[in-house]
Order: sequence, then structure tokens, then C-alpha cells
Amino acid sequence: MFMEKKIRVLVVDDSAFMRRCLRDILEHEEDIEVIDTARDGNEAVKKAVALRPDVITLDINMPGMDGLTALQYIMSLAPCPVIIISSLSTEGALTTFEALELGAVDFVAKPGGTVSLGIKQLADEIVSKVRIAALSNRKLISSSRGFKRPVSSKMHDTAGEISKNRAFRKQIVVVIGVSTGGPKTLMEILPRLPSDFPAAVLVVQHMPPGFTQSFAQRLDQSCGLKVKEAEDKTIVEPGTIIVAKGGWHLLVERDSKSSELVTKLTQEPQEALYKPSVSVTMKSVLENVDGRNIIGVLLTGMGDDGADMMVEIRRRGGLTIAESQETAIVYGMPRAAKERGGAEIVAPAYKISDILSKKVNEYARASY
Repeated sequence: MFMEKKIRVLVVDDSAFMRRCLRDILEHEEDIEVIDTARDGNEAVKKAVALRPDVITLDINMPGMDGLTALQYIMSLAPCPVIIISSLSTEGALTTFEALELGAVDFVAKPGGTVSLGIKQLADEIVSKVRIAALSNRKLISSSRGFKRPVSSKMHDTAGEISKNRAFRKQIVVVIGVSTGGPKTLMEILPRLPSDFPAAVLVVQHMPPGFTQSFAQRLDQSCGLKVKEAEDKTIVEPGTIIVAKGGWHLLVERDSKSSELVTKLTQEPQEALYKPSVSVTMKSVLENVDGRNIIGVLLTGMGDDGADMMVEIRRRGGLTIAESQETAIVYGMPRAAKERGGAEIVAPAYKISDILSKKVNEYARASY
């Protein structure tokens, strides 16, 4: 991907070695230039305001003003796409999600600690994420969208009550696919679902191994529904959100004894561009659930993962919802669904929870 105008990047890291490595990685590309570097948070904020870069790569663990503090100032004074490149992305996943909540669009985990001798092994990932960040919607970067309080309490077992209710015996599955900008967008939607939501929710967020468990825990603290990371044989039941495990595809299948819908983790297909893949999960759900009881949702992200399966869900009588350009940090995946005819409803993120609540309750009470 080459752009007529070069992507202007500010590199922020307290290690001179890391600054040099990142500069070498980025300036090896014809469409990217490193306009300056900064060695701490104070310098990063000053240079962000003065230079107005297209993208900032930001370390978290720095002396003086750390990366999280600098990020808050940058989002207030000179908002632009920020990619976290830090050892804390692995060792402290919750710190990473705090950065994403504050406005960072993506992250790269340094291998091997603060001064990472293996950073050049991640050159392709870093370059790709810088390019995607440069395409993100700058107007949305500094918005106040973020973690919400749950709509209702988890003081009781809502899933158990729902499954026993005769009105909700029909099995309804919502599959949500999302990539760049996803954690922030999901926090706009999932905490607003009521605790008596009569459907199971599968979330496929493009995320590497080691992060989805912490992400699920953070979601669980904010949502009225129970949220957990996918494991083998997890029951897919109403009132539960299951987050696909990083580095694994999430499938569903019927238990041979109980016929209950349960999860299955697999490495196949190996050739899938993303792991977890939205398309792989949606296809599996279509193979095991009546299409009329499926709702597919595609949110912010680059590429077209899930777009073809959205077309198929709609063809089989299910409902499909794509996030509109108005709120998508990166308008790629939902646009692909819309252009292929796979989006029955196109809506901004802040309306999707209400649409889901209304439609799922309609589905639950409908008879075929």
C-alpha cells in the first residue's frame, strides 16, 4: 500500500536503541517517514503539538511522564492515531486496555522486555499497523467513548433464569466481528445490553495470544452480562458473552450427549489471515444454528473478514448489522459487508445495543 503523501510518524521511546530500531523499520518503507523522536512523555506531548504527526508510536514505561499520562495530554491537545509499542502490552495487558480506552487505536507487544533485541522480527506488523492507523478516522480518536457502567447488576444468575423461561427457549446467537479500534467500540455496545438479554453473544476481536483473557475480565467488570474467554466445551447460552481466544479460531458444535451448543477451539484453517477469524466463527454458527436465529454484527476494522458470511447470514434469514462510517475508527470490515449486500442495518456504534436488544427480544418471541 503506497500513499501519495508520506505518513509522518513521531516515535516515542525512552531507549535510544529502540528509537533507532523503530526509525530503521519505518523509514525502510517508501510511504513512511519518521519526522522526529521523543525520549519521554513530556517531549512527546510537546512534539505532538508542534509537529502534528499522522501517527505516533508510543512506549508506556518511561521515566518522568509515562506513556499513559502523555497519551491523555496528546488526545486533549493534538489528537492523532497512537499505536502502543511497549513491553507492558504483554506483561500488563490491563495497562494496554487502559491505553486503548484513552484513545490509542492499536498496540504491538515488544518481545523480550523494554529494550527488545527482537523488535525487527515485528517489522511487518509495525508497518501494517502504522498504515492502518493513518487511515483511521481522526475525528473519533479523541472522543469520550469508553468503558461504561453495566446497565444492571449481576447479583443473580440471569442466564439460568432466561433458559428456564418458556418465552426464551429458542436459541439465538449474536456474532460480533471487530478489529482495529475494537476494544473501545465494544465498550460502547456490550455494557449497554441488559442482564436479561435472551441470546448468547460470541465476540471475535482480532487480538494476539495473551490478551483476550484480560480483555474478557475487563469486559466482565463493565457488563451486566457474564463475559468469559472461550475454552473448549464452553456452553453457548443466553445471557453470556464469549470472547474468542487470541491465536485460536472459535467454532461451535453440538454436544454429542446433550445436543447443547458448545464452543470448540481450533488452529484450522491454518491459512486464515486472522486467528481468530470472524468468517470462520460465523460459518461455524451457520452450520449449527437456524439462520433465522442468528444476528451478525461487523464493527470497525481493516479488511473484509466476515463480510461474505454476513451475506450468507442474511440470505438464510438472519439479521445483519454493520457499523456506520460515522463512528467506525477504521471503516473497512463494515463497509465491505455493506458493499456486498451483507448489511441489512447500518448504524452508528451508540445505537447498536438498542437495536440488538429490540431485535433479539423480537426473535425470542417469534414463532416460525
